[in-house]
Amino acid sequence: MFNLPLDHLVPSHIQRFEPYQPSRPDRELMRMFGVDHLYRLNNNENVLGPPPAARRVIEHFDPVQWPIYPSGDCFYLRQALAERFGKSPDQFLVGNGSCEVITSVIKAFCEKGDNIVTADKTFAVYEWVAEFSGLEARLVPLRRFAFDPQAMLDAADERTKIFFVCNPNNPTGTYWDSATFRGFLEAVGNRRIVVIDEAYFEYVARDDYPDGMALMNDYPNVVVFRTFSKMYALAALRVGYLCAAAEVVDIIRRAHVVYSVNALAQAAAVAAMEDDAGFIAATRDMVAGARALLGAEFENAGLEHVSGEGNFMMVRLPVSDTLFYRKMAARGILVRTMTGFRFPGWIRVSLVTRPVMEAFCRAFREAMTA
Repeated sequence: MFNLPLDHLVPSHIQRFEPYQPSRPDRELMRMFGVDHLYRLNNNENVLGPPPAARRVIEHFDPVQWPIYPSGDCFYLRQALAERFGKSPDQFLVGNGSCEVITSVIKAFCEKGDNIVTADKTFAVYEWVAEFSGLEARLVPLRRFAFDPQAMLDAADERTKIFFVCNPNNPTGTYWDSATFRGFLEAVGNRRIVVIDEAYFEYVARDDYPDGMALMNDYPNVVVFRTFSKMYALAALRVGYLCAAAEVVDIIRRAHVVYSVNALAQAAAVAAMEDDAGFIAATRDMVAGARALLGAEFENAGLEHVSGEGNFMMVRLPVSDTLFYRKMAARGILVRTMTGFRFPGWIRVSLVTRPVMEAFCRAFREAMTA
């Protein structure tokens, strides 16, 4: 008989928290839906795979290194990031994906009674980490699918420690331009941390798109997140990092677990940045072509859709998004239902190669009429 007094042991904010349920492995999904293939358009992965140099590192990773612990603070990767972005290695902190550095920032700056401010329809991990840490997450509605700077300022109080701004936003692809961001940072002042999540930074080629690492030269309270999971196609290895003033990083490091990034991931991430211009250009071209194809498809169908920056777009369906997910999965296509993002009736679709996008369009038409 199970007689552990969990009500006594577990904090109330943990008892209230509803855990996220990850998708089952592809093999299980294929068995469930009776298909012999799956096109993964649900997680914004780069189907081109890692850049050539990173691919070589992965393929030839020396077995002699398997029993050896990795560099606990990602020494060589931080050196490479510093060289790439013209900063000090002490300004970088690397984690097991961006989710780990989100956790580290919140733990470093927040205590009981504090709150964070972000949008209600954005990357959900900011909200989740705050809530299962016993903190309040103040969620501000988007305005025309974008973060609303004045509403975020209005939501803050004396216990607000961190603003989280996803730029461009996942899942809408909208972004604050340089003038908007500088105006927000001026209004915030230097008494709160402003996190700029740039997970899709390398996908954006707009002249007015701000570089968070440049903004931090004028605003020392800025912390920038980036990742090797999206453009660099190393999602399976889980490498994310933050960049901030060295004094800020020193504080965050105190709440950060060392040795969390494995040796293969560190080596592949270093290699991914070598001679990557052609790879980034090819990926952007692929995404642009896919965006045009799907945009026309949704226009022809008379469906509202949102297409900003990043390698994804959203479309609003006349049916349940969860029902439509099952219809598409039965045709070998995985899409992301958006009810969990507080966009009920919408799906998000990753933008990949033309043959796969054409397969999506055929399945989409069938599912819409089935």
